[in-house]
Amino acid sequence: MGTRKTDIAVTILGSGTCVPSLRRSACAVLMETGGARLLFDCGPGTMLRLLEAGTDISDIAVLCLSHFHPDHSGELVPFLFASKYPDSARRTQPLTLLAGRGFSAFFAALRGAYGRWIELAPGLLSITEMDNRGPDERKFDHFAVRTAPMAHNPESVAFRITHTASGASAVYSGDTDFCESLIGLSRGADLLICESALPDGMKADGHLTPGLAGRIAAEAGVRHLVLTHFYPACEQADLVSECRKFYSGPLTLAADLMKIPVTAP
Repeated sequence: MGTRKTDIAVTILGSGTCVPSLRRSACAVLMETGGARLLFDCGPGTMLRLLEAGTDISDIAVLCLSHFHPDHSGELVPFLFASKYPDSARRTQPLTLLAGRGFSAFFAALRGAYGRWIELAPGLLSITEMDNRGPDERKFDHFAVRTAPMAHNPESVAFRITHTASGASAVYSGDTDFCESLIGLSRGADLLICESALPDGMKADGHLTPGLAGRIAAEAGVRHLVLTHFYPACEQADLVSECRKFYSGPLTLAADLMKIPVTAP
């Protein structure tokens, strides 16, 4: 029997935070599905990790920003600047930027600071704002992107990618506190990549812990849970035991350059 084809190929590019670390780059995830490469968040170090994962920035067709904090968006400007040079590797396929409402104003401010250095050739850059007041969806040739507002920043959204032909699905939470919106977006998902910034005993507003992430995954009936976005305190904690109080399914602690195949059941 042949090997089953992967519907969504996930690579964790950055499993860390704004805190400098040789082990964990800032937030970023690569997904490959339907012949397209999608990048979720673009924190410092993302372009290096992409190269280490065998992907050039010109290969990215869709860049999704969960919110505008620097550890999630800090390398957007260098990403766009690098997309203009050198001539031999200059971007030729269009790039779609997906983010919550307010991104157009955010990008206009960046353009006010950097001008033409982040402006791509006509037809190569498009911006789509997703509704951060309720569910929203965009359909592409071979996959669909659904979003839902998260409990973090006003613009914060999580993303669900669904492979059109197979129905395989993967959710990227971005940053969030516990919310019904993430449970609804993750309902029945094959993979949930969920932030788990701090151990249960160090809960911070606007962020999840392993126990809360486990509750969300259990209530949503997620097939596989991946915890990520670890602050240094997580390195000394038993994150698995904390999560296992609520979630009994397949569980993975993210690491940079970890690859996770996703197939429909």
